[in-house]
This record gives sequence, structure tokens and C-alpha cells, in this order.
Amino acid sequence: MNDQIYFRQLLAGHDFAVNDPTAKMMENFVYIIGDKNTRECMLIDPAWGVEELVDLIEDDGYTLTGALATHYHPDHVGGTMYGHTVEGLPALMDRCPCKVHANEHEVEGIIKVTGLSKSDLVAHGSGSKVQVGEIEIELLHTPGHTPGSQCFCVDDALISGDTLFLSGCGRVDLPGGDADEMYYTLTQRLSSLSGDLTLYPGHSYGDNMRHSQK
Repeated sequence: MNDQIYFRQLLAGHDFAVNDPTAKMMENFVYIIGDKNTRECMLIDPAWGVEELVDLIEDDGYTLTGALATHYHPDHVGGTMYGHTVEGLPALMDRCPCKVHANEHEVEGIIKVTGLSKSDLVAHGSGSKVQVGEIEIELLHTPGHTPGSQCFCVDDALISGDTLFLSGCGRVDLPGGDADEMYYTLTQRLSSLSGDLTLYPGHSYGDNMRHSQK
């Protein structure tokens, strides 16, 4: 990865939110992408331990300028699931108000599960690009798991949320899931990407893959 990129992969229930048994069970990854020159960064799917994540960013000497959401499920953006309240975007807005970048087809879902207002979110189409400092992040619409699921390309990394895992793809039997869209995403939308990309999924499912680069 480009030496200018600040990149961290953090596992909920292990690297943070260590006292939350649900976080440990769900094994969500949260990612931080930033620019080492400008000391700005963004959080991808901030949930489970938002205060800890922001503390970590500040301890590393960075300023949080935004958030990116792969999709609207509470384990990625906050909300209630299985009777458990997951800390997420609302806590982030309280601690560090910033814009949340989501696919245009996912905005309403995020509003519904988090209670954020529409003005908190920036809606994007596929191929849209977001800057953090001088680092460019490309947003790819990859429906199937949810209507507005998206992946992020930065340099030689693909951050895939629940679209793609190391040993399979995301579920399509949940509300909003679509098997036909997932098939098209895997065989057309993602198959056209460079084969040199390193995959960083939304959960630690399958083979163990944990990195924490700075």
C-alpha cells in the first residue's frame, strides 16, 4: 500500500469493545483510512466502540473528517439487533460530527436503523470518489446483501463490507437481499477489478486475516 496511506484494520470484541460479548461473537472489522501527510482520516463502518475508535485516532495524532458506510445493518452502523443496542453512527455524531458517505440506495436504511437525519449523510452513486487528505477512495455499488451495499477501493485494497468474504459472499436471505443482484455483483461488477487487490472484508469469517498498519 502507498506509504502515504494510514491504514488500520480493527476487530470488534478483540482490538476494541473487548468487554462486549456480542461484539466478540459478531467479529466485525472496522477500518481507518487516512493521509499521513495531512493527518486526516475516515472511519469505515464505525460501530461497537465508537469512543474507543475516536480515542485511538486522536492518540495516533489524526483528525477524523468523515465516515463511510458499507451498508445499513446495525452491526456496521449502529442500532438494535437481537435485543442488543450497538453503538454506532449516532455516538460518532455526538463525539465528532462529520458527514457519513453512503450509497444512494442505502441512505433511507441507515436513517431508519440509526435515527440520523438526511443532512448527516452524503449519497453517492457507483464510481463516486471521496478524498481524505490527498488519498482517493473509490465507492463501488455492489448490491446483493442489501440494495445499497458498497465496497471501497483505495490503492491496492478492496474493503468489501458484507459483499465478499475470504471464503464466500454475504447472505442474501435477509430483508433487502437479492440473489440475482449478488450473482451479478460477483460475476460482473467485481470481476472486472484488478486481480492484484488485497481483500479486507467486513467480518473475520473464514481464514484469519488481521492487520494493523500505520
